[in-house]
Amino acid sequence: MSLIETDICIIGAGSGGLSVAAGAVQMGARVVLIEGGEMGGDCLNAGCIPSKALIAAAKAAQAMRDGARYGIIPVEPEVDFGAVKDHVAQVISTIAPVDSQQRFEGLGVQVIRDWARFTSSDTLEAGGQTIRARRFVIATGSRPLVPSIPGVETVPYLTNETIFALRDRPAHLIIIGGGPIGLEMAQAHRRLGCRVTVIEGAKAFGRDDPELAAVALANLRAEGVEILEDAPVTAVSGQAGAIKITLKDGRDVQGSHLLLAVGRKVHLDGLNLEAAGVKHDRKGVTVGPDLRSSNRRVYAVGDAAGGLQFTHVAGYHAGIVIRQIVLGLPAKTSTRHIPWVTYTDPELAQVGLTEAEARKAHGDALTVLRQEFRHNDRAQTEAKTKGLMKVMVARGRPVGVSIVGPQAGELIGLWAFAIASRARMSAIAGMVAPYPTLGEISKRAAGAYFSPKLFDNPMLRRFVRLVQRFLP
Repeated sequence: MSLIETDICIIGAGSGGLSVAAGAVQMGARVVLIEGGEMGGDCLNAGCIPSKALIAAAKAAQAMRDGARYGIIPVEPEVDFGAVKDHVAQVISTIAPVDSQQRFEGLGVQVIRDWARFTSSDTLEAGGQTIRARRFVIATGSRPLVPSIPGVETVPYLTNETIFALRDRPAHLIIIGGGPIGLEMAQAHRRLGCRVTVIEGAKAFGRDDPELAAVALANLRAEGVEILEDAPVTAVSGQAGAIKITLKDGRDVQGSHLLLAVGRKVHLDGLNLEAAGVKHDRKGVTVGPDLRSSNRRVYAVGDAAGGLQFTHVAGYHAGIVIRQIVLGLPAKTSTRHIPWVTYTDPELAQVGLTEAEARKAHGDALTVLRQEFRHNDRAQTEAKTKGLMKVMVARGRPVGVSIVGPQAGELIGLWAFAIASRARMSAIAGMVAPYPTLGEISKRAAGAYFSPKLFDNPMLRRFVRLVQRFLP
């Protein structure tokens, strides 16, 4: 085998790995990037991008049904399911060049398309070559978890890696898993004309504020998505077109297709991490706040680091690692300012602490502000008034924000910035928001924090009366 010596060797060409590679090489580091699968990783090829393209098509179909409230005669759309998948594929192909091997080789990155395997603490093999590097970054991402349900391996099933290639519309899609992936796909497929049943062993949207989750779940059910909660699956059986799910309480659910959306498993298989002295467990590589592993040469980012599994977290991790291995500067991660969004309709968004977490952390020092979308003029004009924003405030600063409502994913960005920069509520209240916009809801929520201090303050009222007596 020929030997390649480099400054940085990155394993995985998903969001985190590509961000490290692009940043490091453009700053002057020698970079080798290894990818055994598709460039762009899960997000581009089987995750964020195709799912949001599918959701957009489903939203267009639903708009044709919802015209009555605007004075438009509603019609049932004729959905060409294959053409919808063409739209999804076109979106992927449009974005793909940004993540392509050609682009990164053009930047100066040496790209090896093969699977990597460590052979020592500072070397690995890939593509018939040995790579010795001063620093390694594991950015291998994750893949769908297949649960150990009796019979699941005997029936055809879909995951996020295969569902976007399905060109024939399912008659009845059964989804095991009531988390973000499962419920996004449930609503999208229902809007595209499928019957959909979601089976969740605990609570749907279990990570989110229960009050806000209930708003989103009510809308999914109103659109015809059947959601079974507290319904553990005990067996799967059947064949293509005739799948049967048996629940713990003895009920059977029958459908034509099965989608597994019960979580993800970090992809570390075949890396031979033991040879490199890298500690890991089922959650991922064991790292500290600086994302460095037990081998000082090896870092992990994104899903491989065993924490929050979001594309934007991988990008954030890349910045933390670049600061250390390219510039030699200290850097540590934090999760307090990391937002996440579920792109159902209405959307669910969260940053920082939920109300329950904030009450536990701050006790009597916590103020919870509530602002409903029905009080927002833009929401009224759009006839999208279902929803609520909660802002958790401690000692004058936001410590968490939960939103369910239209464009919640866009609205959460302001609060992610506020928490990251440790801004005070006065900064949000002092913002001038254009009218009429959904963004006014954030300013109004912040203003509500000061209302009792201004309008329910007897001393202030006496002072104002005194000023009015002498003000010329």
